[in-house]
Amino acid sequence: MTTLDPDLQSIQQARTLIKNAKQAQLLFARYSQEKIDGVIKHIASAAAQHAEELAKLAHEETGFGNWQDKVLKNIFASEKVFEHIKDLKTVGIIRDDQQNKVMDVGVPLGVITALVPSTNPTSTIFYKTLIALKAGNAIIFSPHPNARQCSQRAIDIVRQAALQAGAPAGIVDGLTELTLEATKALMHSKDVALILATGGEGMVRAAYSSGTPTISGGPGNGPAFIERSANIKQAVTDIITSKTFDNGVICASEQSIIVEKCIYQEVHRELLAQGTYFMNDDESARLANILLRPNGMINPEVVGKTAIYLSERAGFSVPPTTRVLISLQNSVSRKNPYAREKLCPVLGLYIEEDWMSACDRVVELLTNEGLGHTLVIHTQNQQVIREFALQKPVHRILINTPAALGGIGATTNLIPALTLGCGAVGGGSSSDNVGPMNLLNIRKVGYGVRSIDDLRQPQSAQQCTAQPSHSASIFEDHRFAAAPSAPAVNLYAQGDDRFAAVTHAVVNAAANDITEENVEQIIKQVLGRLSR
Repeated sequence: MTTLDPDLQSIQQARTLIKNAKQAQLLFARYSQEKIDGVIKHIASAAAQHAEELAKLAHEETGFGNWQDKVLKNIFASEKVFEHIKDLKTVGIIRDDQQNKVMDVGVPLGVITALVPSTNPTSTIFYKTLIALKAGNAIIFSPHPNARQCSQRAIDIVRQAALQAGAPAGIVDGLTELTLEATKALMHSKDVALILATGGEGMVRAAYSSGTPTISGGPGNGPAFIERSANIKQAVTDIITSKTFDNGVICASEQSIIVEKCIYQEVHRELLAQGTYFMNDDESARLANILLRPNGMINPEVVGKTAIYLSERAGFSVPPTTRVLISLQNSVSRKNPYAREKLCPVLGLYIEEDWMSACDRVVELLTNEGLGHTLVIHTQNQQVIREFALQKPVHRILINTPAALGGIGATTNLIPALTLGCGAVGGGSSSDNVGPMNLLNIRKVGYGVRSIDDLRQPQSAQQCTAQPSHSASIFEDHRFAAAPSAPAVNLYAQGDDRFAAVTHAVVNAAANDITEENVEQIIKQVLGRLSR
């Protein structure tokens, strides 16, 4: 008996999963909205029940973040996402505009391949399962090898819950033979309709280059601007809350602080009071050496680690109460890790003269990395908010909130999501917080409401030749109503021959009783003349 090599086994598994998913989706696409909603409700409930178990498993396996915050992410990705999408219409006729005579029909995409990052290995599976199935699709996961066990456990939970709720087998599943070849087989299959990519830049680029339509997130490098009108204590609290949530692994979290010079001393005092540590030049250089790999990419060994761990790893000590490490900066470049995305509790800090120079710094940082993603402003000045909203090259501008939680829709009313699109400016296909409506097509139905003759006539001409309503009597038409005291006018004598053919009929009708037959004859003849 011949045993297949691991890469061949994984490719075969990918093909089998695609075949099963395609068959399941054809059945699932016939489900009513009510039945689909029942399936996702059961999945969300099952996922939430295992939130703590999976949080601990993910932390133990990956070493990223902390399990307490991962519990909240699992709850968010199950219960919060479900609450937002439960009442959406995604199946069949989802909009019927009787006035404009157009109708929208929701059409599932088919089979979706989903890439899972090691930073959010269980919450991403909950979230993507719910939005994919809500739109009538099947979904196949390709977990990150460094989060194999926790991701497969999460897939088992949603798969079993889907089956228990009456979904067909194969509607949700995932690779267990984790190889690059298997992931490529999923991404390149002609039977896969869409890739939902969340992960490192290399994997996202591979998804877009596969030729299969792709929706992705992107790298974040969100600046946090503290403007002079801000509530400084609350602004610092929000930034530290965000940057320490799961030790900074959410890509929407702040990566740098920009402060107006006139309030810097107050901001500095508040940062110290709330547990930050300002590194000196030597300590900043030591930490910079371990934040990036030689190829310029983030070092996975620092991702999701605590400030204490990072300082020890870099070779210097900090107070045991330290929560975030800060480095004062005045330059921006790809080689400067403090001006890049740092998925750990480390921040660069820039001091600017005023909000206008802060604007320039924001754009410089985003252009360096993170175009299209997120920025946060702490201010009470509505004009500053408007100026940033109109000009900054991002698709999420958050006001007075922790960026990590506001960006995903936890502390804001943005769509709850763990895939945050960066739009064309960020090299992506969508700028949305991705939800079910991004995972279906809309079939448009339009009724004819104009003829080609209508298109050929100017609007004014159409109004002049409009026919009177058939429900109104012709004798109520103002064109035939004579003034009470005005003498009768012989229109025929004045040269208007439109009424010539009906003159004798009118005279005869006046000499005798006006019958229904006479009135009908008059109406037909008058309308015939008016149409000339």
